[in-house]
Amino acid sequence: MKKILLGCLLFAATLQANLPDTKQLIVVTAKNWSTPNGTLQRYEKKGTKWHRVGKAVSVKLGRNGLGWGRGLHHIPKDAKIIKKEGDGKAPAGIFTLKQAFGYRPFAVKYPYRVYKETDHCVDDVHSKFYNKIVDSTKIRVDYTSKEHMKFPKNYYKYGVVVNHNHIDEKGAVPGAGSCIFLHIKKVPTAGCTVMSENEMKEIIRWLDADKHPLLVQGPENVVKKLGRSLKIFP
Repeated sequence: MKKILLGCLLFAATLQANLPDTKQLIVVTAKNWSTPNGTLQRYEKKGTKWHRVGKAVSVKLGRNGLGWGRGLHHIPKDAKIIKKEGDGKAPAGIFTLKQAFGYRPFAVKYPYRVYKETDHCVDDVHSKFYNKIVDSTKIRVDYTSKEHMKFPKNYYKYGVVVNHNHIDEKGAVPGAGSCIFLHIKKVPTAGCTVMSENEMKEIIRWLDADKHPLLVQGPENVVKKLGRSLKIFP
């Protein structure tokens, strides 16, 4: 675990210099690129040191494992596994977190949105709303594929939007993957990272926008390889 944490600090050090100082990390590690299982550990920075927060949590990832996503990191030039729309992979890399969300109000300090059945996350690569969450009653719908942000199952009862491929911002690359969240589920997903309801709620309660939380996610061997390249690991 100590090696994994050092790897996480390495990832954090590769962020753009103009970003605010990050004091919260959600770190998800997997054994390899193809596994749909991972471990989530939270960290918080106090002074100059990072400290673990809470217990490690077992999570499920994409049903086909992981692929390099679009975030704050640079995708290696020799990367062989890069996330694409519909590939069933969760994104690997470093990502900011946007709003938390759910089916009903939740008394938390972190930005939180209550979504309804007519709120959609668009995964149609031909839509101008691709990789955005929209209120379908307030726009001219140009998409044929989307995810309902509220539906009978409790998968999105609580969750957090992962800022992968510039979700809700200009610059989303069509086909690079969309609608990536942390949310509730017991089995592997189409590309999200999932856990139990209690675990998800605990994370939302802990998140602090003023601490600029980040998600750091990837296979252990990738973290270690990057660490060795900067002589962090022997």
